[in-house]
Amino acid sequence: MRTGITKNTRRSRLAALFVLIAVSFSIPGSQAQLKPRAKTGTASITIITEPNAIVWLDEIRRGAADAAGKLTLTKISSGRHTMRVRANGFKEVTTPLLPGRRGNVAVKLVRTSDRAELTFQEAETAREQAKDDESRQKAAELYRHALTLRPAFPAAHVGLARVLLSLNDSSGALEEIDAARSTRPTYPEASAVEGRIYREDAFTDKAIASFRRAIREAHGFQPEAHVGLARILEEKSQYEEAAAEYQLAIKQLSETEPVIYQLLGAVYEKLEKYKEAVAAYEKYLELAPNGSLSGAIRSIIDQLRRQAAGQQLLPG
Repeated sequence: MRTGITKNTRRSRLAALFVLIAVSFSIPGSQAQLKPRAKTGTASITIITEPNAIVWLDEIRRGAADAAGKLTLTKISSGRHTMRVRANGFKEVTTPLLPGRRGNVAVKLVRTSDRAELTFQEAETAREQAKDDESRQKAAELYRHALTLRPAFPAAHVGLARVLLSLNDSSGALEEIDAARSTRPTYPEASAVEGRIYREDAFTDKAIASFRRAIREAHGFQPEAHVGLARILEEKSQYEEAAAEYQLAIKQLSETEPVIYQLLGAVYEKLEKYKEAVAAYEKYLELAPNGSLSGAIRSIIDQLRRQAAGQQLLPG
Protein backbone atom coordinates (compact mmCIF):
# COMPACT_ATOMS: atom_id res chain seq x y z
CA MET A 1 0.00 0.00 0.00
CA ARG A 2 1.36 3.41 -0.96
CA THR A 3 2.01 5.62 2.05
CA GLY A 4 0.74 9.17 1.95
CA ILE A 5 -1.82 11.68 3.00
CA THR A 6 -5.30 10.21 3.07
CA LYS A 7 -8.23 11.97 1.45
CA ASN A 8 -9.97 12.39 4.78
CA THR A 9 -6.87 13.90 6.37
CA ARG A 10 -6.50 16.32 3.47
CA ARG A 11 -10.16 17.31 3.57
CA SER A 12 -10.15 18.09 7.28
CA ARG A 13 -6.92 20.02 7.01
CA LEU A 14 -8.01 22.10 4.03
CA ALA A 15 -11.44 22.83 5.47
CA ALA A 16 -9.87 24.91 8.20
CA LEU A 17 -7.67 26.69 5.69
CA PHE A 18 -10.56 27.67 3.42
CA VAL A 19 -12.22 29.56 6.27
CA LEU A 20 -9.15 31.78 6.47
CA ILE A 21 -8.87 32.04 2.69
CA ALA A 22 -12.39 33.39 2.37
CA VAL A 23 -11.40 36.26 4.64
CA SER A 24 -8.00 36.83 3.04
CA PHE A 25 -9.30 37.11 -0.51
CA SER A 26 -12.63 38.82 -0.01
CA ILE A 27 -11.35 42.15 -1.37
CA PRO A 28 -9.22 42.41 -4.52
CA GLY A 29 -5.85 43.79 -3.66
CA SER A 30 -6.23 43.16 0.07
CA GLN A 31 -2.66 43.34 1.27
CA ALA A 32 -1.45 40.22 3.05
CA GLN A 33 1.62 40.46 5.24
CA LEU A 34 4.04 40.72 2.37
CA LYS A 35 7.77 40.35 2.68
CA PRO A 36 9.36 43.14 0.61
CA ARG A 37 11.85 41.92 -1.93
CA ALA A 38 13.32 42.97 -5.21
CA LYS A 39 14.49 41.00 -8.20
CA THR A 40 17.39 41.97 -10.38
CA GLY A 41 16.30 43.26 -13.74
CA THR A 42 12.67 43.94 -12.90
CA ALA A 43 11.26 47.35 -13.72
CA SER A 44 10.28 49.56 -10.81
CA ILE A 45 8.93 53.06 -10.30
CA THR A 46 8.34 55.21 -7.25
CA ILE A 47 5.02 57.03 -7.08
CA ILE A 48 5.23 60.41 -5.35
CA THR A 49 1.83 61.67 -4.31
CA GLU A 50 -0.24 62.42 -1.19
CA PRO A 51 0.47 60.53 2.06
CA ASN A 52 -1.50 57.28 2.41
CA ALA A 53 -2.85 57.52 -1.15
CA ILE A 54 -3.92 54.17 -2.60
CA VAL A 55 -2.42 53.17 -5.94
CA TRP A 56 -3.89 50.79 -8.51
CA LEU A 57 -2.04 49.55 -11.58
CA ASP A 58 -4.29 48.12 -14.29
CA GLU A 59 -7.09 48.03 -11.70
CA ILE A 60 -4.97 45.92 -9.33
CA ARG A 61 -4.39 47.55 -5.97
CA ARG A 62 -0.64 47.72 -5.45
CA GLY A 63 -0.49 49.39 -2.05
CA ALA A 64 -0.60 52.75 -0.29
CA ALA A 65 1.90 55.57 -0.15
CA ASP A 66 3.80 56.06 3.08
CA ALA A 67 3.67 59.11 5.34
CA ALA A 68 5.96 60.93 2.90
CA GLY A 69 3.67 60.15 -0.02
CA LYS A 70 5.94 57.57 -1.65
CA LEU A 71 5.22 54.05 -2.91
CA THR A 72 7.65 51.92 -4.90
CA LEU A 73 6.14 49.47 -7.37
CA THR A 74 8.24 46.57 -8.60
CA LYS A 75 7.76 43.89 -11.24
CA ILE A 76 6.17 46.22 -13.77
CA SER A 77 6.02 44.50 -17.14
CA SER A 78 6.93 46.24 -20.36
CA GLY A 79 4.14 47.93 -22.23
CA ARG A 80 1.51 50.51 -21.46
CA HIS A 81 -0.29 50.54 -18.10
CA THR A 82 -3.03 52.55 -16.45
CA MET A 83 -2.46 53.93 -12.98
CA ARG A 84 -5.18 55.12 -10.62
CA VAL A 85 -4.48 57.07 -7.43
CA ARG A 86 -6.93 57.96 -4.68
CA ALA A 87 -6.49 59.77 -1.37
CA ASN A 88 -9.26 60.74 1.00
CA GLY A 89 -10.28 64.35 0.46
CA PHE A 90 -8.83 64.51 -3.06
CA LYS A 91 -10.21 63.97 -6.54
CA GLU A 92 -9.20 60.56 -7.84
CA VAL A 93 -6.74 60.60 -10.77
CA THR A 94 -6.30 58.05 -13.56
CA THR A 95 -3.24 58.44 -15.74
CA PRO A 96 -1.40 56.35 -18.34
CA LEU A 97 1.98 54.88 -17.51
CA LEU A 98 3.93 54.81 -20.76
CA PRO A 99 6.20 51.92 -21.78
CA GLY A 100 9.71 52.11 -20.40
CA ARG A 101 8.87 54.56 -17.63
CA ARG A 102 11.34 54.32 -14.74
CA GLY A 103 12.33 56.24 -11.64
CA ASN A 104 10.01 58.71 -9.93
CA VAL A 105 6.49 59.40 -11.14
CA ALA A 106 4.77 62.40 -9.56
CA VAL A 107 0.98 62.26 -9.33
CA LYS A 108 -0.56 65.52 -8.18
CA LEU A 109 -3.96 65.24 -6.54
CA VAL A 110 -6.36 68.13 -6.19
CA ARG A 111 -8.63 68.56 -3.19
CA THR A 112 -12.32 68.08 -3.87
CA SER A 113 -15.51 69.31 -2.28
CA ASP A 114 -17.67 66.81 -4.20
CA ARG A 115 -19.80 65.32 -1.42
CA ALA A 116 -20.60 62.19 -3.42
CA GLU A 117 -16.91 61.49 -4.01
CA LEU A 118 -15.98 62.19 -0.40
CA THR A 119 -18.77 59.96 0.93
CA PHE A 120 -17.75 57.20 -1.47
CA GLN A 121 -14.20 57.41 -0.16
CA GLU A 122 -15.49 57.10 3.40
CA ALA A 123 -17.52 54.06 2.36
CA GLU A 124 -14.51 52.38 0.74
CA THR A 125 -12.40 52.92 3.85
CA ALA A 126 -15.20 51.66 6.09
CA ARG A 127 -15.67 48.52 3.98
CA GLU A 128 -11.99 47.68 3.96
CA GLN A 129 -11.71 48.15 7.72
CA ALA A 130 -14.98 46.40 8.62
CA LYS A 131 -14.58 43.51 11.06
CA ASP A 132 -18.18 42.68 11.91
CA ASP A 133 -21.72 43.03 10.57
CA GLU A 134 -22.32 46.28 12.42
CA SER A 135 -19.36 47.97 10.76
CA ARG A 136 -20.35 46.49 7.40
CA GLN A 137 -23.84 47.94 7.80
CA LYS A 138 -22.28 51.36 8.43
CA ALA A 139 -20.25 51.01 5.24
CA ALA A 140 -23.41 50.07 3.34
CA GLU A 141 -25.15 53.20 4.60
CA LEU A 142 -22.25 55.35 3.43
CA TYR A 143 -22.45 53.82 -0.05
CA ARG A 144 -26.21 54.45 -0.12
CA HIS A 145 -25.67 58.06 0.91
CA ALA A 146 -23.11 58.50 -1.88
CA LEU A 147 -25.66 57.11 -4.33
CA THR A 148 -28.33 59.56 -3.18
CA LEU A 149 -25.85 62.35 -3.90
CA ARG A 150 -24.86 60.85 -7.28
CA PRO A 151 -27.27 58.18 -8.56
CA ALA A 152 -25.12 57.36 -11.61
CA PHE A 153 -22.10 56.10 -9.64
CA PRO A 154 -21.16 52.57 -10.84
CA ALA A 155 -18.19 52.15 -8.47
CA ALA A 156 -20.41 52.91 -5.48
CA HIS A 157 -22.94 50.31 -6.64
CA VAL A 158 -20.19 47.68 -6.90
CA GLY A 159 -18.77 48.63 -3.49
CA LEU A 160 -22.23 48.31 -1.98
CA ALA A 161 -22.66 44.94 -3.72
CA ARG A 162 -19.47 43.70 -2.06
CA VAL A 163 -20.69 44.79 1.36
CA LEU A 164 -24.11 43.20 0.86
CA LEU A 165 -22.46 39.96 -0.23
CA SER A 166 -20.46 39.94 3.01
CA LEU A 167 -23.77 40.46 4.84
CA ASN A 168 -25.28 37.45 3.01
CA ASP A 169 -27.74 39.65 1.10
CA SER A 170 -27.28 38.08 -2.32
CA SER A 171 -30.43 39.48 -3.90
CA GLY A 172 -29.54 43.01 -2.79
CA ALA A 173 -25.99 42.56 -4.08
CA LEU A 174 -27.26 41.45 -7.50
CA GLU A 175 -29.54 44.49 -7.67
CA GLU A 176 -26.52 46.72 -7.12
CA ILE A 177 -24.59 44.95 -9.88
CA ASP A 178 -27.51 45.52 -12.27
CA ALA A 179 -27.59 49.18 -11.23
CA ALA A 180 -23.87 49.54 -11.90
CA ARG A 181 -24.29 48.12 -15.39
CA SER A 182 -27.17 50.46 -16.16
CA THR A 183 -24.65 53.31 -16.50
CA ARG A 184 -21.55 51.23 -17.28
CA PRO A 185 -22.58 48.21 -19.37
CA THR A 186 -19.03 46.87 -19.80
CA TYR A 187 -17.66 46.59 -16.29
CA PRO A 188 -15.23 43.71 -15.57
CA GLU A 189 -15.20 44.20 -11.80
CA ALA A 190 -19.00 44.15 -11.66
CA SER A 191 -19.05 40.89 -13.62
CA ALA A 192 -16.45 39.36 -11.30
CA VAL A 193 -18.44 40.32 -8.21
CA GLU A 194 -21.58 38.94 -9.84
CA GLY A 195 -19.72 35.66 -10.33
CA ARG A 196 -18.81 35.58 -6.64
CA ILE A 197 -22.44 36.19 -5.68
CA TYR A 198 -23.66 33.33 -7.87
CA ARG A 199 -20.91 31.04 -6.58
CA GLU A 200 -21.87 31.76 -2.97
CA ASP A 201 -25.47 30.86 -3.84
CA ALA A 202 -24.35 27.66 -5.62
CA PHE A 203 -25.53 28.80 -9.06
CA THR A 204 -22.44 27.31 -10.64
CA ASP A 205 -23.31 27.76 -14.31
CA LYS A 206 -24.27 31.40 -13.81
CA ALA A 207 -21.09 31.98 -11.81
CA ILE A 208 -18.94 30.51 -14.58
CA ALA A 209 -20.70 32.68 -17.18
CA SER A 210 -20.14 35.82 -15.08
CA PHE A 211 -16.47 35.06 -14.43
CA ARG A 212 -15.84 34.36 -18.11
CA ARG A 213 -17.64 37.57 -19.08
CA ALA A 214 -15.45 39.51 -16.63
CA ILE A 215 -12.34 38.04 -18.26
CA ARG A 216 -13.61 38.91 -21.76
CA GLU A 217 -14.55 42.44 -20.73
CA ALA A 218 -11.08 42.95 -19.26
CA HIS A 219 -9.38 41.44 -22.33
CA GLY A 220 -8.04 38.62 -20.21
CA PHE A 221 -6.73 40.70 -17.30
CA GLN A 222 -9.10 40.05 -14.40
CA PRO A 223 -7.43 38.13 -11.55
CA GLU A 224 -10.50 38.13 -9.29
CA ALA A 225 -12.45 36.34 -12.02
CA HIS A 226 -9.60 33.91 -12.71
CA VAL A 227 -9.51 32.95 -9.01
CA GLY A 228 -13.30 32.59 -8.88
CA LEU A 229 -13.29 30.42 -11.96
CA ALA A 230 -10.44 28.33 -10.55
CA ARG A 231 -12.38 27.69 -7.33
CA ILE A 232 -15.34 26.38 -9.33
CA LEU A 233 -13.15 24.20 -11.56
CA GLU A 234 -11.52 22.80 -8.44
CA GLU A 235 -14.93 21.99 -6.97
CA LYS A 236 -15.76 20.18 -10.23
CA SER A 237 -12.52 18.15 -9.89
CA GLN A 238 -11.05 19.81 -12.99
CA TYR A 239 -7.77 20.29 -11.22
CA GLU A 240 -5.45 20.93 -14.17
CA GLU A 241 -7.75 23.67 -15.46
CA ALA A 242 -8.03 25.14 -11.94
CA ALA A 243 -4.24 25.24 -11.58
CA ALA A 244 -3.95 27.10 -14.87
CA GLU A 245 -6.44 29.75 -13.69
CA TYR A 246 -4.63 30.20 -10.38
CA GLN A 247 -1.34 30.63 -12.25
CA LEU A 248 -2.87 33.33 -14.44
CA ALA A 249 -4.15 35.16 -11.36
CA ILE A 250 -0.74 34.98 -9.69
CA LYS A 251 0.93 36.44 -12.76
CA GLN A 252 -1.61 39.24 -13.07
CA LEU A 253 -1.43 40.14 -9.39
CA SER A 254 2.38 40.33 -9.46
CA GLU A 255 2.54 38.23 -6.28
CA THR A 256 0.56 40.71 -4.19
CA GLU A 257 -1.83 37.97 -2.98
CA PRO A 258 0.19 35.15 -1.39
CA VAL A 259 -2.99 33.24 -0.51
CA ILE A 260 -3.35 32.19 -4.16
CA TYR A 261 -0.15 30.19 -3.82
CA GLN A 262 -1.86 28.28 -1.01
CA LEU A 263 -4.84 27.60 -3.27
CA LEU A 264 -2.50 26.46 -6.04
CA GLY A 265 -0.62 24.19 -3.65
CA ALA A 266 -3.88 22.55 -2.54
CA VAL A 267 -4.78 21.81 -6.16
CA TYR A 268 -1.36 20.26 -6.79
CA GLU A 269 -1.92 18.04 -3.75
CA LYS A 270 -5.15 16.80 -5.28
CA LEU A 271 -3.25 16.09 -8.49
CA GLU A 272 -0.65 14.25 -6.36
CA LYS A 273 1.99 16.61 -7.70
CA TYR A 274 3.64 16.93 -4.33
CA LYS A 275 6.85 18.58 -5.50
CA GLU A 276 4.83 21.35 -7.17
CA ALA A 277 2.62 21.63 -4.08
CA VAL A 278 5.61 22.15 -1.82
CA ALA A 279 7.00 24.80 -4.20
CA ALA A 280 3.70 26.69 -4.16
CA TYR A 281 3.41 26.52 -0.37
CA GLU A 282 7.02 27.67 0.04
CA LYS A 283 6.26 30.63 -2.20
CA TYR A 284 3.42 31.59 0.11
CA LEU A 285 5.80 31.50 3.07
CA GLU A 286 8.40 33.52 1.18
CA LEU A 287 5.87 36.28 0.49
CA ALA A 288 3.94 36.08 3.78
CA PRO A 289 6.15 34.48 6.46
CA ASN A 290 3.83 35.75 9.19
CA GLY A 291 0.59 35.31 7.23
CA SER A 292 -2.55 33.82 8.76
CA LEU A 293 -1.95 30.50 7.00
CA SER A 294 1.79 30.24 7.62
CA GLY A 295 1.64 27.84 10.58
CA ALA A 296 -0.73 25.43 8.87
CA ILE A 297 1.27 25.56 5.64
CA ARG A 298 4.53 24.77 7.40
CA SER A 299 2.83 21.68 8.83
CA ILE A 300 1.58 20.66 5.38
CA ILE A 301 5.05 21.07 3.87
CA ASP A 302 6.51 18.87 6.59
CA GLN A 303 3.96 16.16 5.88
CA LEU A 304 4.53 16.32 2.13
CA ARG A 305 8.27 16.04 2.55
CA ARG A 306 7.82 13.04 4.81
CA GLN A 307 5.60 11.50 2.20
CA ALA A 308 8.19 12.12 -0.47
CA ALA A 309 10.67 10.27 1.73
CA GLY A 310 8.28 7.33 1.85
CA GLN A 311 7.52 7.63 5.55
CA GLN A 312 4.22 6.61 7.04
CA LEU A 313 2.30 9.64 8.25
CA LEU A 314 0.60 9.69 11.61
CA PRO A 315 -3.23 9.98 11.48
CA GLY A 316 -4.35 13.64 11.05
